[in-house]
Amino acid sequence: MNQDTARWTSLPGMMLGLAARNPERPMIRHWEGTGRSGAWKHTSWRDFALAVANIAAGLRARGVSPGDRVALVSDSRPEFLIADTAIMAIGAVTVPTYTTNTVADHAHILRDSGARTAIASTARLAERLREAAGPGGLDLLICLEDAPGTTPWSELAATPGDLAMLVAEVQHIPEGRLACLIYTSGTGGLPKGVMLPHRAMLANTAGVRPFIRRLGLEWSGACYLSFLPLSHAYEHTVGCFLFPACGIEIVFSRGAERLAAEFQEVEPSLVTAVPRLFEVLRARILAGLEKEKPWKRKLFERAVTLGLRKMDGPPLNLLERLEDAVLDRLVRAKVRARFGRRLTAMVSGGARLDPDLSGFFLALGVTVLQGYGQTEAGPVVAVNLPWDNERRTVGAPVEGVEARIAEDGELLLRGPLVMDGYWNDPESTARALAIPPGENTPWLHTGDVGRIDEAGRITITDRKKDFIKTLGGDMVSPARIEGLLMAEPEILQAVVAGEGKSSIIALVVPAEGAKAESAIQRVNGKLSGTERIRRWSAVDPFTVENGTLTPTMKVKRRIVLERHAGTIDKLYS
Repeated sequence: MNQDTARWTSLPGMMLGLAARNPERPMIRHWEGTGRSGAWKHTSWRDFALAVANIAAGLRARGVSPGDRVALVSDSRPEFLIADTAIMAIGAVTVPTYTTNTVADHAHILRDSGARTAIASTARLAERLREAAGPGGLDLLICLEDAPGTTPWSELAATPGDLAMLVAEVQHIPEGRLACLIYTSGTGGLPKGVMLPHRAMLANTAGVRPFIRRLGLEWSGACYLSFLPLSHAYEHTVGCFLFPACGIEIVFSRGAERLAAEFQEVEPSLVTAVPRLFEVLRARILAGLEKEKPWKRKLFERAVTLGLRKMDGPPLNLLERLEDAVLDRLVRAKVRARFGRRLTAMVSGGARLDPDLSGFFLALGVTVLQGYGQTEAGPVVAVNLPWDNERRTVGAPVEGVEARIAEDGELLLRGPLVMDGYWNDPESTARALAIPPGENTPWLHTGDVGRIDEAGRITITDRKKDFIKTLGGDMVSPARIEGLLMAEPEILQAVVAGEGKSSIIALVVPAEGAKAESAIQRVNGKLSGTERIRRWSAVDPFTVENGTLTPTMKVKRRIVLERHAGTIDKLYS
């Protein structure tokens, strides 16, 4: 079923237009209830559209006007998509914010964005927002739960909305109007508000839909298991708009601890995750393998070996091809069954996916695709595809994206997906969106260093600002060394340092009960002299709770280095 969305100029225009065409189709699935008494509940496109009309009317009745910023702090649930679409439909601007944010994080975002209306999914989050805003800081605080001093969501939902009038109204929203402010996760300094117009996310949708169509998933009854928080730029675009626009039902996961069961219950066609999840899944598979008999372990190892050979060479001979076919039935089929019968692909984004990690799954017949994006670019930029999957790259740019490498190695991007700039930060905007001499449109300076091969595939090698310059003047890539360290089973997390020093040192979080020394020796065997780790120290785990991880599991390198400055000094003494 081909439903061309090219004519829509806004996200609510697209969503409400599709709802009119597909009223009875399932759009969202979420778990309602607790424990065994719960069940999966479906929301149809019709129910979604009617709820958007009511919430839009309720927001207007309470004084929310075009251009107002509205903070949205919610876990993954249908009300997030309903509120998001309703806010944009009345010309206001959504400010999606992580539920894991501290009071100080919320205070910065509320102050910087100027949001005076906020929607919270729980009473605890509402109280945190109230504290962050301070006295008189919010004009309207809406909560999905009963919470003192808040406006109940149920009141807005009960406001009569005129869906037909809203559908007609949103058709006139221009594609260049600001749709949302997405605050970067802040691996360095304070998060900046990325201004994304409707145009940027519509461009992402147009760029990815040809792949979905070729995979046969468009309006096919396929579903997507949504695992990342909807406040993350990728999930906000993909889980809220892009996949729904392709007729793919969004299923909200109940959390990491239930993910393995949900692969069986939901049988998703698509899943997106950060590299950390793939590390956890590999560790679980290998831990289970340790309990098996030696002959089963040998079969598994042989299946991985031959699977890698098929990808990387040398080619299998006739006997090996027959052996591989047998192993496919005995080993790979059982691994694939863990992920459900309908899985087409798992897509990794948010950080570099180690080729050895993705190779492990690919060798076992599980399609893992590495992609690349930036909040400042909608955020989908490039992705590998099942029929063209070069795992050492992030794939070729999606349709409508221009990419090139600057003289200093930085990846530059151009196209309708690019942001309008940073909210209230003209200096950072000017640095990020530079117009070259003789040209009329800016290129987005991604801050990532990489290269583009003859097939147009992009390889990201490091963050431009994260390169370490040693005392001897050598430039060292911390991402490369950290990736090699975390590929070792004894090491869960790692950060290296050495700026202005004579050598490289490492802060590592060992796996439970493991000793990291032998792993570091193995990694040093793969590194050049200037890259080798001379000294190291075990440290406590990096977590969201202690402020050393972003909500999407990226390590805040600057924070880690600051927290462990004393340890680093001792290593160099």
